[in-house]
Amino acid sequence: MRHVISVLLENEPGALSRVVGLFSARGYNIETLTVAPTEDKSLSRMTIVTAGSDEIIEQIIKHLNRLIEVVKLIDLTESAFIDRELMLIKVRAVGKEREEMKRMADIFRGRIIDVTDRSYTVELTGDSGKLDAFIDALDRAAILETVRTGCSGIARGERVLKI
Repeated sequence: MRHVISVLLENEPGALSRVVGLFSARGYNIETLTVAPTEDKSLSRMTIVTAGSDEIIEQIIKHLNRLIEVVKLIDLTESAFIDRELMLIKVRAVGKEREEMKRMADIFRGRIIDVTDRSYTVELTGDSGKLDAFIDALDRAAILETVRTGCSGIARGERVLKI
């Protein structure tokens, strides 16, 4: 089962490598990983997407909590949460394709952020399913380049990850 784990950790050199090393040493896979400073510059928020049984996720959480740099963490998938991902995708747009690519971007609520005489760069945000659906709707030959951020998530309602 897919889990989204949100971690508050000290914003210091080596913290990210210790988290990644923990996963690697135990043979756990990280599907996506995003990290950025929070409103408190001494802390970073890391969002890890991984998959595993309840027992494996429990072990991952226990190991993460043992790291000195980890201040607090929650498994967002234990309750309602919102997750989003950003994708920049460069597509071929020549002749008749230009209007079709513009229409596809509009359908998926994307924005064309760069235009050349041969290509468009489209910005899309949404859950990973939406971004995958956009890619699936395109002719693979039309895709020139794709960049995705990975998942960022936050709990719904009153539940917060804060010290």
